[in-house]
Amino acid sequence: MGIISVDLFITLDGVYQGPGGPDEDESGGFELGGWQGHYLDDENGAVIGEGIERMDALLLGRRTYDIFAAFWPYRGDEPIAVKFNAMPKFVVSRTLREPAWAGTTALSDVADVRSLKERFDDIHVVGSGDLARSLLEAGLVDRLNLYVYPIALGQGKRLFEGPTGVPSAFALAEPPRVFSTGAMLLVYEPAGRAVTGYDMSK
Repeated sequence: MGIISVDLFITLDGVYQGPGGPDEDESGGFELGGWQGHYLDDENGAVIGEGIERMDALLLGRRTYDIFAAFWPYRGDEPIAVKFNAMPKFVVSRTLREPAWAGTTALSDVADVRSLKERFDDIHVVGSGDLARSLLEAGLVDRLNLYVYPIALGQGKRLFEGPTGVPSAFALAEPPRVFSTGAMLLVYEPAGRAVTGYDMSK
């Protein structure tokens, strides 16, 4: 049985929107895109690349799919482009039926994702915060790979905002990786329901 990992680049205040460029995702009037680049170093890039190399399937939400499909097929022989273009890809969308990016299959519902774990060993969701929230609520996420960068934006889309289903706890799955810019990789696995109501006065 395979696993589903969510790979997310986030700020200290939990924003994942538009890390890659100023016009990557301007929805909601977001004007602070391109915040990740200043904090990338060789080690950070190598670790991201290692994670991509381990993937054998890519799972995306519709917005991230549109961004990737308009970018990666046109990046020639760049290693990440070669990997993404060659691997099986899946996009969860209620409206998309014939994806243009070669090798992509459209899934109409999050419930359809469960069967992918029987077909692939290492499925990764990249970005796709709305999809990640839905997968968490459905109990389909096995790992959260959070690349946390030392910047706070005060606005933008966050993974844990609004209704997110059952309050959940997570356990650190491996030692944190700290990079020279102050960014770090935190890898968590679901650990059941969140424990609340602890009375520190006792």
